[in-house]
Amino acid sequence: MDVRLSGKRSIYEEIVEEYARFIRLGVLREGEKLPSCRALAAQLGINPNTVERAFAELEKQGLIRTIPKKGAFVHRIEDAHAHALREARRQLLAVRASGLTAQEVHALVEEVYKNGRVGGEEEKNDPN
Repeated sequence: MDVRLSGKRSIYEEIVEEYARFIRLGVLREGEKLPSCRALAAQLGINPNTVERAFAELEKQGLIRTIPKKGAFVHRIEDAHAHALREARRQLLAVRASGLTAQEVHALVEEVYKNGRVGGEEEKNDPN
């Protein structure tokens, strides 16, 4: 499995997107070990800190789990979905606390799901 960097985004974001896609498509399965940060960095010709940052983000998203001295492993997709729901709830609570109304939030959600943009700005994950 090769990670291909397009140069369109930061390297760390591209690694996160590639691995997230591989996991969601089932190319990488639950429990499968990922390459070490050093090995992937050497393969891509980048700094190991960049890979560590990408793996930290994947772990934050619930897609991988890092076990000290053992490595990074693909985590359960169902757990990743539950994690995404918890994160969305946390973000919505922060949005509510900021003073936005439910109607404003609903309008933003509709806009994002309809065309992937908010106020004319493209989302980071929008491939177009």
